[in-house]
Amino acid sequence: MLRNIGLDADAKDDPEFLKVFTGAQVPDEMQPYAMCYGGHQFGHWAGQLGDGRAINLAEVVHDNQRWALQLKGAGETPYSRRADGLAVLRSSVREHLCSEAMYHLGVPTTRSLSLALTGDKVLRDVMYDGNTAYEKGAVVCRVAPSFIRFGNFQILAYRGDTDTLRRLTDYTFRHFYPGIEVGTKAGYIEFFRQVTERTLDMIIHWQRVGFVHGVMNTDNLSILGLTIDYGPYGWLEGYDHNWTPNTTDRANRRYRFGNQAGIGLWNLAQLGSAIYPLVEEKEPLEAILQNYKSLYAKKDRLMMSAKLGLETEHPEADRDLINELEETLHATETDMTIFFRNLADFKKDTAIDPNGAFLSAVKDAFYKPDELTGEVLTAWQSWFEKYAARLQKETRSDTDRRTAMNAVNPKYVLRNWMAQQAIDKADAGDYSLIDELYKMLKKPYAEQPEHERWFAKRPEWARHKMGCSMLSCSS
Repeated sequence: MLRNIGLDADAKDDPEFLKVFTGAQVPDEMQPYAMCYGGHQFGHWAGQLGDGRAINLAEVVHDNQRWALQLKGAGETPYSRRADGLAVLRSSVREHLCSEAMYHLGVPTTRSLSLALTGDKVLRDVMYDGNTAYEKGAVVCRVAPSFIRFGNFQILAYRGDTDTLRRLTDYTFRHFYPGIEVGTKAGYIEFFRQVTERTLDMIIHWQRVGFVHGVMNTDNLSILGLTIDYGPYGWLEGYDHNWTPNTTDRANRRYRFGNQAGIGLWNLAQLGSAIYPLVEEKEPLEAILQNYKSLYAKKDRLMMSAKLGLETEHPEADRDLINELEETLHATETDMTIFFRNLADFKKDTAIDPNGAFLSAVKDAFYKPDELTGEVLTAWQSWFEKYAARLQKETRSDTDRRTAMNAVNPKYVLRNWMAQQAIDKADAGDYSLIDELYKMLKKPYAEQPEHERWFAKRPEWARHKMGCSMLSCSS
């Protein structure tokens, strides 16, 4: 990221760099600001929100690419309400590592330039249960072409400020959606179509790697289709459409893994309502939302087909195969990442016999191998019979299929229990594990034998340990 914004590797060692990128010093030419926006939180309009602990330092244009530099945790803003605008080490480590992990996974995301301690002690109630404690303060400098959110448009529509709404939308066209005609009804419709497609593509990537955002409020969705605001996120351990990493969402599971595409559509509908004053016709906006549904069905099937190593087109047969797999994955706790990664080792001429030997390629993915009997084993036998038969229609060799599958099924993801171990060490002043994970996550699709210990199911000690599974919004 240093190179991307026009700095060299030595810049990070400059004392001024540390001061600027922790918010301790503001150069004369900088005019930091926080953004005002509104949003729907957990399905309810929350009114005016805004950057409560995010401060935009500046924008940089380098090699014809625009980057906004934003500090998270540097202090109070006009939108902090009763909060202090600070961030703690644990949440900053998670933001820093996940931003970069997602980028190297090929998922549209904001980035992280730097992570630094501030020297502050910050009072926090991790689980909102009255048990407050002081924690180390930290700041992340996150980077993106822009941090504009759905909520920036919503607050202007809510206030009836159509002139500023138009100015914001036209600004977004000029800098981030080139080719769209500014100031026309057709342009605003096309803008909504492109935002819809970018948002859907982002969510398809989430589903591909097993990522759950955890708090898909409209103020947490980027107008550029980037993953933004890494709070109570998580990666699936056992494959479970009903899982949410967010303790605040535990009762209703609005933001569960299997509902992310639906929430994307709901949020886009709110954005459509916000820009309606610029279009003054609901039919074209509704048509785009309707198309999202059919587009999702197609893109989801193609994504799952790629994960299964299926290259040739058999839409109906593949849909049934995918649906049956997802049902079977729920039959016994099965690690998503390990299952799909190791499925690449399955040979299409494998004999599918009742003794379960055909499961040898994926056996490490099962949390309770002793459950692979009776109806569960029968279900897996049925699916693998169909999968093996389907692979016979493929022209690629097992070796070529394995290469293709390993390019879309990561071996290494930032599981919460891994991040928590890095946080625990960092709290004790040892940052070596942050560095190890950071380097490993730059090559998530490579074998990296030296990091094999991280290609593992969640340990039992981590199943219910704070920070290792579900997380609060303060995480």
